[in-house]
Amino acid sequence: MKRQKRDRLERAHAQGYRAGVTGRSKEICPYQGLDTRSQWLGGWREAIEDRNIGLFNKGQ
Repeated sequence: MKRQKRDRLERAHAQGYRAGVTGRSKEICPYQGLDTRSQWLGGWREAIEDRNIGLFNKGQ
């Protein structure tokens, strides 16, 4: 896999994670492509799981 493609997917994952941590809806995913959208949603799901187990304070 080319570095440029990997970086784009890693960035999408990180953006999804940040959206999930802040409690934003998965419906706001800005990506339409299958790979990048999957990465964004994967990051979002990870963040939601982390919030549910208490890694982040929901009130702040």
